[in-house]
Amino acid sequence: MLLFLAFGFVFFDRQALAYLASYIDGDIGLTNSQLGMLSGILALTWALAGMFAGRLSDRLGRRKPILIAAVLLFSLFSSASALATGFLGLLAARALMGAAEGAVLPMAQSLMVEASRPARRGLNMGLLQGSSAGLLGGIAAPIAVVWLAESVGWRTTFFVTIIPGIVVAALIAKYVREHPPRRAALAQDAAPAAETAPAGGGVTIRQVLANRNVVICMLIACCYLTWFVTIITFTPTYLTDEKGFAPGTMSGVMTCLGVAWVLWGFATPGISDRIGRKPALIGFTVLAACCPLAVVYVGNPVLLGVLMVLTYTGLGCFTLFMATIPAETVPRTALATALGVIMGVGELAGGFLGPMVAGWASDQWSLRAAMYIAAGGAVIVVLLATGLRETAPAVVRRRAAQGTAEAVA
Repeated sequence: MLLFLAFGFVFFDRQALAYLASYIDGDIGLTNSQLGMLSGILALTWALAGMFAGRLSDRLGRRKPILIAAVLLFSLFSSASALATGFLGLLAARALMGAAEGAVLPMAQSLMVEASRPARRGLNMGLLQGSSAGLLGGIAAPIAVVWLAESVGWRTTFFVTIIPGIVVAALIAKYVREHPPRRAALAQDAAPAAETAPAGGGVTIRQVLANRNVVICMLIACCYLTWFVTIITFTPTYLTDEKGFAPGTMSGVMTCLGVAWVLWGFATPGISDRIGRKPALIGFTVLAACCPLAVVYVGNPVLLGVLMVLTYTGLGCFTLFMATIPAETVPRTALATALGVIMGVGELAGGFLGPMVAGWASDQWSLRAAMYIAAGGAVIVVLLATGLRETAPAVVRRRAAQGTAEAVA
């Protein structure tokens, strides 16, 4: 539960800027390109911090102290956005916030892997990464942030975000138990299909990247981060500026994204425990490609909200390529490194460059360009996912048993 809350509040803070964009624009003025840069700079520092923290954690054999420090710092830096008097000040605040937030996911998922049984690994990691971010970042954030901005202003809203993080950090320090990475863990419960990788603390990033699944997951992360960050950055502005929705209507539609985020955040990886990681990733990504297209072509807010719930399936897929598949592929002593590299490279390409390109394209043509870019990212993911090797323990064992039976026959 505490790991759930920690990552959930990361996305509450990360999402806040998109929901406050119209208020900030009225105060200091923001172009679409600048809005993309604000999302991009956070992704850049998030990526660098994630790679550094993952490598440091595997070297030290510790997760919990790094997680506590990251939660405290991102809470403090989130409030710094309230002090900005112009674009550059806001840019600096978002950069500091990303530097703190980047360590949270690799640490939290590494702790979750140690605490989960193989049969429930996908579901548990999905609840941590998908449902938590959806509940707090997708449902709570648009409602709470817009209400606070209307009541007390956008600057005070940023100050309020400091409180939950400090409370969660204190609870993690007191209650979360840490099990240091065990060298024998992979042999005990890793999927039989996992590719061999060097064991021990001496695993290098080059050795991790020698694994095909890790490389494919890294490329998928680049495209899926483009899909995700572009949608969350530009959809609120698209709904208010292009479709003419009132702020309250926009908030309601964005809340539907949060509902889908929570639902598919645990349903997608849970289903993958049964049918396999690869078919689940491909099938749900096909649906995800339809989500930004619905934003463009559906004008009725109620119908749009329903379609959002049905097609915003990508956040459940995030758990698969960013956590579960790598966890079933590499040794535990290299896990945080693998997660940090996949997340880091994905954030650099999709989270940093993606929204800046989408923002520039939107200024050149229209905000429709951003939605088309998001849909294109999902289509590329489908193609990349065909090259993955299956790692779900139940599916791999079932296939092995079928192969043995056929050989005997």
